[in-house]
Amino acid sequence: MEKPIVVKFGGSSLANSEQFKKVKNIVEGDSRRRFVVPSAPGKSYPDDTKVTDLLYILEDLYKLEQDYSKVLENIKTVYNGIAEGIGLTIDLDPYFDEILKELGEGASKEFTASRGEYLNGILLSKYLDYEFIDPKEIIFFDTKGNFDAEMTYTIGAKRLDGVEKAVIPGFYGALPNGKVKTFSRGGSDLTGSIISRIVGASLYENWTDVSGFLIADPRIVHKPKGISKISYKELRELSYMGASILHDEAIFPVTSEGIPINIKNTNAPEDPGTLIVDEESLGEDSTWITGIAGRKNFTVIYIEKVKLNQDKGFHRKLMSILESYDIYLEHMPSSIDSISLIINDNVEEPMVKDIIQDIKIICKPDSIGYTKNISLITVVGHGMKNTSGTSATLFTGLAKADINVKLIIQGSSEVNIIVGIADDDYENAIRAVYETFMNGHKE
Repeated sequence: MEKPIVVKFGGSSLANSEQFKKVKNIVEGDSRRRFVVPSAPGKSYPDDTKVTDLLYILEDLYKLEQDYSKVLENIKTVYNGIAEGIGLTIDLDPYFDEILKELGEGASKEFTASRGEYLNGILLSKYLDYEFIDPKEIIFFDTKGNFDAEMTYTIGAKRLDGVEKAVIPGFYGALPNGKVKTFSRGGSDLTGSIISRIVGASLYENWTDVSGFLIADPRIVHKPKGISKISYKELRELSYMGASILHDEAIFPVTSEGIPINIKNTNAPEDPGTLIVDEESLGEDSTWITGIAGRKNFTVIYIEKVKLNQDKGFHRKLMSILESYDIYLEHMPSSIDSISLIINDNVEEPMVKDIIQDIKIICKPDSIGYTKNISLITVVGHGMKNTSGTSATLFTGLAKADINVKLIIQGSSEVNIIVGIADDDYENAIRAVYETFMNGHKE
């Protein structure tokens, strides 16, 4: 038998009965699409409320002993409407009774949230005539709530061995005590990736409401070009900077097995989408730049100390201070006598001042200060390291837009360059960088 294709459908792809019909056509369009991972129903229209959000509200009202009947009825309406629209005869009341029973016995918020995927999986499995497999049987977390890869791949392989076709809901698995544990929001992407590895898929198709990745944010750049092929590493860099079509951890299970991911559009299945592959598979498709992305709201702490490079414990002390405040370090550009700590702006200003005071006492810098409201913009592409003039093109674009660069970061892999600018310049900078690179301008 040919290697299977694993297909994951996002919430927008399964929001209503019309979307379910599109999904069935896609799945039946290729016999290799044997494992299907559904999300919970998304929004059917812009002002609609996602089922997962309704489930959170249901739990809150139940535990506060408030009237939850209207919210429960709204949830029932979504699923019963889907079932009726696809011609499926099914009594869902026992499933809703079970949810209320679990809530009465103190079910966790994660259990409640997971029912969105669970119920959609029930409907889709019956609609496709595929076996339904609860992810609690094959996806596991340890006692600390961390994904247990070894147990998942071992038990999952045994459970799915010989299974011809199955629907496996996304987003959740089980703790050692059997209780439901969810991934972070958008975790169905990760479920699809895990299933792809377990079954040795030839391809992992991730179906959503867009035709793959774009070189830049379409909310900022008018009709940016699409990305036909991108490496795992490039995707990680862009995802970190906010390109959020795919869960940022979804590449990890498939990377070691070299399983490509294809981002596809349920509403335009003929579009090729974006193919995510390992670096070797890029071949001649390795372009000068692959994408431009960015994030706002960083704080930069500037530190200067003469002969800093000769102070062996300096960096360790800085990291210990940040750790004591439970703060993640985003980046740390440095020179011979200076260093900058880039942290997220969600660190309140009083805490930043406390950190600076600790650095003064422990590290004894010659000078120290900080700047808030900094944006980071990254230009990503494997082709950069083999193309001269990348940095010049980047800075030319920013200079022409009269944007001041406050800091520069480049990783050792030479797959990206990051610049720091003021938040107020963010949108103009994205547009300027995109236009400069797309015009192929080098100076």
